[in-house]
Amino acid sequence: MSGRALLMWDDAVTAYNFGDHHPMDPVRLALTMGLVRAYGLDTAVDVVAAPAAGDSTLRLVHRQDYVDAVRAASASPRDADAAYGLGTEDDPAFRGMHEAAALIAGQSVGAAEALWRGDASHAVNFAGGLHHAMPGSAAGFCVYNDAALAIARLLELGAERVAYVDVDVHHGDGVQAAFWDDPRVLTISLHEHPRLLFPGTGWPEETGGAGAAEGSAVNLALPAGTGDEGWLRAFHAVVPELLADFRPQVLVTQHGADTHFEDPLAHLAVSLDAQRAVQAACHELAHEYAEGARWLALGGGGYAVVDVVPRSWTHLVGIAAHRPVEPESVIPQSWKDQVYALTRELGPGRMTDGRTVAWRGWDEGYDPADRVDQAVVAVRGAVFPLRGLLA
Repeated sequence: MSGRALLMWDDAVTAYNFGDHHPMDPVRLALTMGLVRAYGLDTAVDVVAAPAAGDSTLRLVHRQDYVDAVRAASASPRDADAAYGLGTEDDPAFRGMHEAAALIAGQSVGAAEALWRGDASHAVNFAGGLHHAMPGSAAGFCVYNDAALAIARLLELGAERVAYVDVDVHHGDGVQAAFWDDPRVLTISLHEHPRLLFPGTGWPEETGGAGAAEGSAVNLALPAGTGDEGWLRAFHAVVPELLADFRPQVLVTQHGADTHFEDPLAHLAVSLDAQRAVQAACHELAHEYAEGARWLALGGGGYAVVDVVPRSWTHLVGIAAHRPVEPESVIPQSWKDQVYALTRELGPGRMTDGRTVAWRGWDEGYDPADRVDQAVVAVRGAVFPLRGLLA
C-alpha cells in the first residue's frame, strides 16, 4: 500500500450552501483549504477531485424516492417536500443542492475506493462527515450521508470489518442507523448527552441490532461542560480497546469541530489542542489496528467558522500527511488576508488555544461521583460484555 495521503478537494464543494444566515457557512471549507495551502500541506498530499456520486452509489444508503426528491428540490427549491426533511429550517432547499451534496459524497466514496485499492494509506475529506442524513430524509444540515456511503462502498468492495469513530459534538445517528443490523460495521460515537442536544439519540443503551449485530453500536454520551481532560479520558477509556478487539480493515473517523468551547451550537468545552490530540490518536490507532493503516478522516460539524474550523481541520490534514503543524506556529499572514477578504474578521494568530493536554488513564481507577466517569462506566457496561470484553 502506498504511504501517500490523499486530500479530497474540489472548489465546487463550497456550493453546498444553505444561505447567508445558516450556521453551515461554506466559507469554513474555503478557509480550511486556504490554510492548508498557506502551510504548504497541499504539496505533502495528493489533492484529488473525485466525481460526484451517481444514483447507483447513493442507493447504497439512500432510497431512490429520496434522491429524486432532492433532485427535484434542487431544481425548484420552492417546491421542496418537507416530508423528506427538505425546505426546513435546518435543511433549506437551494438550487444545485443535489449536485453539491452528491459531489461531497463522491469525495468520500472516491477516497474509500482509493484506500481499498491500496493507492494511499490515508485520505481526508474535510467537506464530508455529513452524518445525520437518513436513508429517506435530510436532517441536521446533512443531505447525503457521505460517511455511510463510503462505508457501504467498502463493504460492497469486500471489506468485512469497518470501524467508524465519530467525535462530533452531535450523535452520529445517520451512520449508526445505516448499519444498525450489520455486524461488519462498528460505530462509536462520542457526543454531548442526547438529553441536551440534537438529535436526541445516542444513549449508551443503543448497542446495535439483534443477533450478531448486538454490540456493534457504541454511544458515549458526555455531560455538558466536558473539557479537555474529561473528553480525552473518555475517548481513551473506550475507543482503543474496542478497536484492538475489532481489528478493522479500514478506520473511518469523523472530526466535527463543534466540540470546541467557542462553538455556538453546543455545550462542550474542548480546545483545539485536545481536538488535535484526538486526531493524532486516531492516526496512531489506524496504524496500530487498521489493516494497512487504512484511515479515512472526515470533517463534520463546526460553526466557529473562522477561529476554530480551519485550524482544526488543517491539523487533521497535517497529521494525515505525516507533516503535523506545530501548535505554536504563527499563522501565515497570507491566510489572515484571505480571512479578512472573505469575512472582514481578523482571524486567529496561532495554531493553538494555548492548552496543555493531559488526562488520567482508565486503568488508574475511576471516580463514581464524576459525571464523565459515570458516562464511561455506562457505555462500557452496556457494550463491552456484548463483545466479550471486561466492563
